[in-house]
Amino acid sequence: MSVYIDTSAFLAVLDADDARHAQAKSSWLSLLESQETLVCNNYVLVETYALVQHRLGMTAVRAFAESVYPILTIIWLNSDEHSQAQSALLTANRKELSLVDCASFTTMRQLGITKAFAYDKHFAEQGFTPV
Repeated sequence: MSVYIDTSAFLAVLDADDARHAQAKSSWLSLLESQETLVCNNYVLVETYALVQHRLGMTAVRAFAESVYPILTIIWLNSDEHSQAQSALLTANRKELSLVDCASFTTMRQLGITKAFAYDKHFAEQGFTPV
């Protein structure tokens, strides 16, 4: 099976000051031991790199790039998938829902992934099962 990983989970795992760090670290280690396929798309990567760089610095970006990136299955969105995500965002018309979120939902649905390691409430709202 596959688990989709969201930026919110990556940040919670990497940031020792995050309120959910201990829980996230435990969940991350369980996922690694489970041999689940860990999936995210390139939009999540862009968002994660930017937020990790801003909040934690380049040392953390380097650690992510060297330790986490190689074990991920990355789905690279094409223009049709981008358009689907953009359409979902505009249709939802919600200020707090992002294009990255909508792109994640598009990716998950296309791949039949139902589980998400995410601390973003939008995943549960969309019917995905939190890890």
